[in-house]
Amino acid sequence: MSVISWDRSNPFVIDVRVVASHIDGYGHVSTHNYVQWMIDCAFAHSSALGLSEARCREIGRGMAAVDLQIKLLGAAYEGEHLQAATWIVQADGKLRLSRQFQIINVQTQKTLTRGQCDFVCTNLENGRPVRMPQEFIDTYRITSEVSLSA
Repeated sequence: MSVISWDRSNPFVIDVRVVASHIDGYGHVSTHNYVQWMIDCAFAHSSALGLSEARCREIGRGMAAVDLQIKLLGAAYEGEHLQAATWIVQADGKLRLSRQFQIINVQTQKTLTRGQCDFVCTNLENGRPVRMPQEFIDTYRITSEVSLSA
């Protein structure tokens, strides 16, 4: 199998299998599933970095999505194997971070979706924006400074 051509260096990747519940009335993956897979990838990445949902609840802080942009470039169908990748591309060490996403069909090597999401650190008790705790500043660093796409 050939190597996946990611848009940026150092991707964090999760595998996705398209199942019947992902399929909409038009016979392909419904748009909301791509968004779900991007958020799943972000949570898995955070957990891999040491900030699981449980840890965030312990310290009462989390990263809330405030702006999501997505480009749908192709369709996926039941039984296909996809991979979703994320990168932290901006982190101000205060309040905000941005992630980029890419979802690729492993068999065809085609990019199906690209996205970017901006997050703000929030107080989990009241939902208000709050300065990042030091643990977040230390953990949420830019993971890719190199864009490989043309």
